[in-house]
Amino acid sequence: MRLTVLGCSGSVSGPDSPASGYLLSAPGTPPLVLDFGPGVLGALQRFADPGDVSIMLTHLHADHCLDFPGLLVWRRYHPSPPTGRALVYAPSDAACRLGVASAECGGETDDVSDTIDLHSWESGTPVEFGALTIRPQRVNHPPESYGLRITDADGRVLTYTGDTGWCDEVVELAKGADVLLSEASWTDSPDRPEGVHLSGTEAGRLASLAGVGELLLTHIPPWTSKEAVVAEAQAEFSGPVRAVTAGGIYEI
Repeated sequence: MRLTVLGCSGSVSGPDSPASGYLLSAPGTPPLVLDFGPGVLGALQRFADPGDVSIMLTHLHADHCLDFPGLLVWRRYHPSPPTGRALVYAPSDAACRLGVASAECGGETDDVSDTIDLHSWESGTPVEFGALTIRPQRVNHPPESYGLRITDADGRVLTYTGDTGWCDEVVELAKGADVLLSEASWTDSPDRPEGVHLSGTEAGRLASLAGVGELLLTHIPPWTSKEAVVAEAQAEFSGPVRAVTAGGIYEI
């Protein structure tokens, strides 16, 4: 598998990165984008035709899905529109949430079924996509939210936490992964609210408890020190630790 970071800024787009979005490619597998936050559609065009991609949304906070209406415009109005509908997996209220975001007028809901083949996640039920097996798991974040465990044909494993606070489920999801792509939205402090995000310390602890091969940190907001978050994670996890960057390419 190869992971191309389209955007990795946490909570909002940043001065040097769109918000959350990751292009995943693997032999025998169509291009797949995990999350689709503000700025991701533009970044995607440097690496793939937006009309060719499938989308998997971990949750429906704006920073993870709000470029999706732009993708609908691309597919509907491009001079050479793609054939068929885009395959999309998302939380159960996605048709309404995305339809409202794409509507022509306030109070209306765009019927997106002409453009996308929408499926709802079922926690713990694997999805077969090309040569990949993707297992979603509900995690500890305010809306309906999922982390993803992605296994390729060679048995290599990428775990993506999505957005989550600390929970047993995300530890299980990451267990033995070759690469853990973990959010780390802030530095560690007792006054941080529970059930929202991980700190650098918690991301490092997660990697250590799960016995992963490498830790990639993401979702660091523009107002959080990337260096401080990385240092916290390194204090908890003895393996390789890196903060991803927009445009970065990482082999799994």
